[in-house]
Amino acid sequence: MDGAIDKAFSELAAISNFSFLHGAAHPQEMVLEAATLGYRAIGLADRNTLAGVVRAHAAARDIGMRFVPGARLVTQCGFEVIAYPHDRAAYGALSQCLTLGNRRASKGQCLLYIDDLLNLAKAQRFCWLIVPPPDLAASFRDSVALLAASSHHVYTLLVPLYGADDAAWFGQIAALADWAGAGLIASFNPLYHNPTRRPLQDVVVCIRHHCTLQEAGYRLAAHAERYLKPSTEAQRLFAAYPNALCNIETVLKVCTFSLDELAYQYPEDAFDAHLSPQALLEKYTWEGAAARFPDGVPTKLEKTLHHELALIDQLSYAPYFLTVHDIVNFARRKHILCQGRGSAANSAVCYCVGITAVDPSRLDLLFERFISAERNEPPDIDIDFEHERREEVIQYIYQKYGRERAGIAATVITYRSRSAVREVAKVMGLSADIASALLSVSWGSGNQPPPREHIIRLGLDPDAIGLAATLDMAAQLIGFPRHLSQHVGGFVVTNQRLDTLVPIGNAAMQERTFIEWDKDDLDTLGILKIDILALGMLSAIRRSFDLIAAHHQRNLELANVPPEDGAVYDMLCRGESIGVFQVESRAQMNMLPRLKPRDFYDLVIEVAIVRPGPIQGDMVHPYLRRRNGEEAVEFPSQELEDVLSKTLGVPLFQEQAMRIAVAAAGFTPSESDQLRRAMATFRKTGVIHEFGLRLVNGMVARGYEKDFAERCFRQIEGFGEYGFPESHAASFAFLVYVSAWLKHHYPAAFCAALINSQPMGFYAPAQLLGEARRQGVVAQPVCINASDAEADLETNSDARGAARVDLRLGFNQITGLAAADGEAIVAARQMGGAFDSVADCARRVGLGVGTLERLARADAFAGLGLSRRQALWAVRALAPEQKSAALPLFDNQGVPTTPFEDEASADLPALAPGMEVLEDYASLRLSLRNHPLAFLRADLQSAHVHQLLDLQNAASGRRMSVAGLVICRQRPGSAKGVVFLTLEDETGTGNIVVWPDRFEQFRATVIGARLMRIEGRVQRSGIVVHLVAEKLTDISGQLIQLMQQKGVPPNTALPKPLRGKSQAGRRTPREMPWRGET
Repeated sequence: MDGAIDKAFSELAAISNFSFLHGAAHPQEMVLEAATLGYRAIGLADRNTLAGVVRAHAAARDIGMRFVPGARLVTQCGFEVIAYPHDRAAYGALSQCLTLGNRRASKGQCLLYIDDLLNLAKAQRFCWLIVPPPDLAASFRDSVALLAASSHHVYTLLVPLYGADDAAWFGQIAALADWAGAGLIASFNPLYHNPTRRPLQDVVVCIRHHCTLQEAGYRLAAHAERYLKPSTEAQRLFAAYPNALCNIETVLKVCTFSLDELAYQYPEDAFDAHLSPQALLEKYTWEGAAARFPDGVPTKLEKTLHHELALIDQLSYAPYFLTVHDIVNFARRKHILCQGRGSAANSAVCYCVGITAVDPSRLDLLFERFISAERNEPPDIDIDFEHERREEVIQYIYQKYGRERAGIAATVITYRSRSAVREVAKVMGLSADIASALLSVSWGSGNQPPPREHIIRLGLDPDAIGLAATLDMAAQLIGFPRHLSQHVGGFVVTNQRLDTLVPIGNAAMQERTFIEWDKDDLDTLGILKIDILALGMLSAIRRSFDLIAAHHQRNLELANVPPEDGAVYDMLCRGESIGVFQVESRAQMNMLPRLKPRDFYDLVIEVAIVRPGPIQGDMVHPYLRRRNGEEAVEFPSQELEDVLSKTLGVPLFQEQAMRIAVAAAGFTPSESDQLRRAMATFRKTGVIHEFGLRLVNGMVARGYEKDFAERCFRQIEGFGEYGFPESHAASFAFLVYVSAWLKHHYPAAFCAALINSQPMGFYAPAQLLGEARRQGVVAQPVCINASDAEADLETNSDARGAARVDLRLGFNQITGLAAADGEAIVAARQMGGAFDSVADCARRVGLGVGTLERLARADAFAGLGLSRRQALWAVRALAPEQKSAALPLFDNQGVPTTPFEDEASADLPALAPGMEVLEDYASLRLSLRNHPLAFLRADLQSAHVHQLLDLQNAASGRRMSVAGLVICRQRPGSAKGVVFLTLEDETGTGNIVVWPDRFEQFRATVIGARLMRIEGRVQRSGIVVHLVAEKLTDISGQLIQLMQQKGVPPNTALPKPLRGKSQAGRRTPREMPWRGET
């Protein structure tokens, strides 16, 4: 007995922060602290979930510690018991029990009853650890007895209360266990791994109960002892109950299940009645190769296909490839555009069976980046589908495999800077004003609370007790899981029932379910997933193809867009890429004239080079200098020339980093893949520095200069800040070219498609339309008799009588107009012809007054000869009961508030031109009449404010003042705090650079101003021109004041698209530099 007591302690009742807002430690922290304390094992059992067990399992596996996975089941009556499965069958039953509770409830909830537990206990073998409540009520005693009668291994937790009556408490628990026929288990029932987390534990409890610390009272734990303690402390506290310690060993002995036993099996559906999955895949591959290469499969590609197929056969991955092939074929049968990308683009098999569109033999891609026998890691195929039709693909997967075998992976939504500050400020009882001020300086979705200097600038004292505590607790809360959500498209499909592998829960969306593990958990356990992703650009391309077919009689698909069009590259070299996939960001638009892409591979480099990895690794400027002949291209060895010749000696892709490690440093292929993984997890682990030492030493040992080796590592290290694999860049580059080709040759169709595919990309319809008009597209306004439900094309005649295809705005551009109303208007017009009046439209379509007013405000009745006011007047005549209500367009204009009996006799003054523009923006978020800045130009010019067009011809170093609407704010993480603004006026757009010190000085203006005046100095680099800001002024509020001179009424409010942004709770410019990209 004494020998048993002397053994190292094991904690079996730990929870983590995946018991959402109950625990205050990450699963990994619990495991590592247990190891530090010398524990033999640790069990983690979160409340009604298995969401955190894989993270704990991975941490324990890495350090060689025993980990016991389980779940803390909490019923609706409050009975709480920890279930540890003995074996794989019991684990599967536990997962199914949790799934049952999840599916009964709404998202994020799990409804379990005592009968669920009893059925589970009778069906499978578990160790049950009952958590006693503060009062041992009769109902609790009855539940203990029922469970003890249903299973052989039932124990009651013996947890100290750290009060004067602990001995009596222990006695009550022991008596209850003895009465029910249960054993005792010693435990600290920890909520956090060490005592420093007690304050944060109180904070998360208050967040859960929606109360302040001052209001929390008995909701908080009575003591600060709910953490992992040394084995000596366990022996001291439980000395009177040695069996409670011995029983820990019993549980560890019988609960032998490990998550490593979850052997994943891919579905073995009968794809063909006669051929095995491998044979069928080979058949599809060679048929596809023959179709791709009608003049004969190149010898190099043939060897590659044999190599890939042999490896796929060795690893039994054929069913996976066939499943993806089936999904892609379904999409194509339904005319849904799709394209595989990511590491799958390294595969010639994927290319031949139609999963990807990039020929890997042409780009010399690395198949081992996709599949490797050495690394024992499942392949990962990402497929992009039109974002508006992806749901059809998802429902096809559900229908084919059933919800019991298919589910979407989870995404763990964590607390970020803003959400942490917001919640902790409430808990600390800070005033709404102070909380709003803190949020106003919390930048984007960062991982740090606001810095001291920002707090001081707000006029607050960061050392004040309440504020200091708020910032400290918020910093600790950042990174904690808030809740689970569904992944953007990661599907898991299994041969056995999925709910025996992992619990499944309901998503917020109807007809959607998702599992409790995220992609990292799946990778840890070697579970295959397919990423069914949504890409807005594919929707835009499909819409473009449809419009071109309808109005230009040309049928296009991704495969037959003419390649390598010089005029398209000319356009890109000028930086004219608004709306073009992946290259419309400020950084990309500035890079295009410098890189001057002339072929497809140049686009691959363009996509990859403007990423934090190459920028941080100092790869961009050396590459550009070499490309422009300003620096010699030299290679210290033939082996590195073979690796880096395509990129002029500069590593731009992850695959090149892997090849350098093998060719120059003696890494094995498996070790080079570990280097890739280290690059991918650089921020989390920092392991890449260990590889750095090996890389440098390996290169030096093979005759390379140490300085050169260290420079190579610094470049490779940059990939830790997010770099692209070449295969991924190649897949995206294909869509770059297609979208650029559409923009150049069919700008009206492309613009209409982009507008109809919103929201996507960087730019709003106003900017997209402005760019199309600069390309010569004629845009027609919304018209009750000409517009479709969406933007469309129509054929008109130009001044010379020649046919011209124009863009016609659709009803979807009208703010607040329901899509169904737009469709109803079009249907009524198709059945009964054009409308001849507002009343005719109202009668035939059955529209309400509100909808008619929205149409009138959008000037949709102009084609009937009615001005906005006349159309609104006609609407009022249709609703006598609402005639007394004032309409803003008539306020202070001398217009009677009650319509005349004869509507035509009403004298309605015309709106001022400036007012027409404001009404356009209010109703349509854009104006075809004029830009707001045009009405202010005389006033701005008298203040020596230049047009943005003047920037293009200004000499470098010249001081200038410009003004414009802010249409884009970016703060790339790789830019070291620099903010990039794009302004727009009636002459075009201008690029503004705001250095970090100026941003801090003019923070509120940079974040919130809609209309901005900027003084600074011109900076030129070739045709790329910036204005480096020195002073920034928010002139949003002056817009109406200045426009009053043009006839705008004094009490007019700015429409939302032109209004300055409120600072309270305002999201700041995105830290993610590439909005809309993956």
